[in-house]
Amino acid sequence: MTTHGPRIPVPTTAELREDVAALLPLTAQAGREPPATMAVLARQPDLLAPFLGWAAALALNGVLTHREHELLALRVASNCDSRFEWIEHVEYARKAGLRDDEIPLVAKAIDEGQWKENERALLRAVDELNTDIDISDETWAILARNYEPPALVEIVFVVGQYTMLSMVANAAGLDG
Repeated sequence: MTTHGPRIPVPTTAELREDVAALLPLTAQAGREPPATMAVLARQPDLLAPFLGWAAALALNGVLTHREHELLALRVASNCDSRFEWIEHVEYARKAGLRDDEIPLVAKAIDEGQWKENERALLRAVDELNTDIDISDETWAILARNYEPPALVEIVFVVGQYTMLSMVANAAGLDG
């Protein structure tokens, strides 16, 4: 990844349209500022609300466990070399039950971790989607043994969402 400074500055509240300025704080965890990726997205105000609806549906209505969701998000952040997304999701991963000794292993070779079969397949699916824009038949067979069709769809959506957010963070010059 090319190292560069901020390309799209995080806007101040005064720079935002009134409806977007009111919506953006709702993306923040208690006591924190909104994620910089959401603030950057607010620079294209007509996309923020629809994206937040999608992201909330994926996070709140999904069938994957929070642990599975965060394994996918962290692996994407690592594969995309997105320091911003990695830092953002380490905290979520802890809340989802990943231990401090497991979190760095998400970024390493799959064989270095003591992952369950389904978790190994999730990490492999991320690698394959990020590299080949597809999931191999071998990996799919393992996923299909462990997950129902709604979860199989969700896996691909989660990887796609965090790949996109990693691209936003990297291209905008957000460093975490």
